[in-house]
Amino acid sequence: MTIDRLGPVDPVSKFRKTNESKKVASSVPADSIDVSEGAKRSAALKKVADIVRAAPDIRLDRVEEVKKKLADPNYVNDAVEAMADKVLDVLDI
Repeated sequence: MTIDRLGPVDPVSKFRKTNESKKVASSVPADSIDVSEGAKRSAALKKVADIVRAAPDIRLDRVEEVKKKLADPNYVNDAVEAMADKVLDVLDI
């Protein structure tokens, strides 16, 4: 017994045109975040703290101003007298 060959399963299919698939618009939403008020406050405090840390510990302009005042003997005498007057006023003398 011989088995005859049947041939390709669907010889017409290779001649059929196929439709190109249509691209679907992206439905993925854009990335976004919501920041809480507490987080915003914390970020603002951190920013202020960084600015304060970066500021110099000594204000040289004030130091120079005080040096000039202390170099003037009249200022020292006036300051001492003003303080003495305040002490006397507090003591009611």
